[in-house]
Amino acid sequence: MPKNDKSSESVSLPVIIGSITAIAICCISACSFITGLVLISLEKRKEDTEQVAGASTYSTHTTIPDTATVTDVIDGDTIEIYYNGTIEKVRLIGIDTPESKHPQKPVECFSKEATEKMKSLVEGKQVRIEFDESQDKRDKYDRLLLYIWQGDTFVNKEMILQGYAHEYTYRLPYKYQDEFKAAEKEAREHERGLWGDACE
Repeated sequence: MPKNDKSSESVSLPVIIGSITAIAICCISACSFITGLVLISLEKRKEDTEQVAGASTYSTHTTIPDTATVTDVIDGDTIEIYYNGTIEKVRLIGIDTPESKHPQKPVECFSKEATEKMKSLVEGKQVRIEFDESQDKRDKYDRLLLYIWQGDTFVNKEMILQGYAHEYTYRLPYKYQDEFKAAEKEAREHERGLWGDACE
């Protein structure tokens, strides 16, 4: 009987040690797995917070393009849009076209052509609009000051590039000033529109 008891002890001791080791390994693995899940959850929460913060900044930034519908074209640099539930007059930033409806000025050369060009680009169409942080939101006549896109066409620049408008800086440099000046230079060099023989 004593011999059998000693044999039983020698057999069971390694089994017990092995079981304890296995349990310890399982606990360590489980802890590592749980820690990993916690870290992933925290990282995801951080990303979500950053995205929300970014979205808030984006929505309040004044240069973010929005959409509107052009309801009327006044002349080559002034239009009316339906925006935020109301009709607004808009003066396009960075351009100046010959006058056709100024109360104190005569009708200027190429004004009709500029107006017709603007109509062909935007009248009755949905456009994207952009404010410029470097400029006032409205001018002294309470017109919105905007950049306008119709499809892929940057309307302000197109009017200059095709010779229907001059580049125009009012007091402060604006976002696309260099681009518009380059467009005017190209129009002059190629004698497009009002830079050609029409207004000599």
